[in-house]
Amino acid sequence: MKKYILILSIFMVLTSCKNEKPVMRKKVIPTRVKPKAISYHFEKTKSWLTTTKDSSKIWIVLAANRTDRANIVKMDSIIVPTDLTGDLAYYLPFPLEVASLSDVSKIIFFSYATQTFATYEYGDLIRTGPTNMGRKSDKTPTGLFFTNWKAEKTTSTFNDEWDLKWNFNVANKLGVGWHQYELPGYPASHSCLRLQERDAKYLYDWADEWVLINDETIKLKGTPVVIFGSYDFDGTKPWYQLVDNPKALDLSEALIEKEVQPLLSKILAEQEKRANSKQ
Repeated sequence: MKKYILILSIFMVLTSCKNEKPVMRKKVIPTRVKPKAISYHFEKTKSWLTTTKDSSKIWIVLAANRTDRANIVKMDSIIVPTDLTGDLAYYLPFPLEVASLSDVSKIIFFSYATQTFATYEYGDLIRTGPTNMGRKSDKTPTGLFFTNWKAEKTTSTFNDEWDLKWNFNVANKLGVGWHQYELPGYPASHSCLRLQERDAKYLYDWADEWVLINDETIKLKGTPVVIFGSYDFDGTKPWYQLVDNPKALDLSEALIEKEVQPLLSKILAEQEKRANSKQ
């Protein structure tokens, strides 16, 4: 009898473990300081840079103008937030939360209209920053993609003299991916997603590579990437609107949900495959 009870107990434990679903653990949301108010004004670039040495303020202004340290000095005028005491996320357009993404472990968005990117974990904004996407003659394709292969340093297919750091491909056949490269402050690439180096490296480490069975067969896709919106190439820089209306470029939670809803079932299906492969 004791032997029978012992066997039954072992069977129940094994069955329970087999049916137990893996626990999804949410990443700790970054602690953010909110500025007292958000407004913008124009300043002469040289004058502002001469009087500002605080690196945290400089990073915010670089992001607001969709540029980097090497290119901001080439600009005659820039937009500057009046209050620079907040976290970068408050000066860029993506929402801090998207409820419809609560089951999505990782996802990256690139907004063509605002030239910004954002990463979310289970619906919470984790990181955001500026990007310069494809120029008018070489537009970045929009839609749902998944990250595939990556390389710390590679050479551009358009010019073998261009070295691309922290390159992560998202559209293998099209040769489109993100990487570090100069940000002149407007869409200027040959369809790729240019980033500041610190953002390119972060995404390089944060996103997942694909898993291949062989050179022709994908076993597991990488992190979902949604590229959406369009850019007015013939108009002034969209972020200049922020001087008159600080919310002019805001991407609402409802807008993000509208973009992702038709794609959600596919995103979750690929996520489940990846989770099951780790069991």
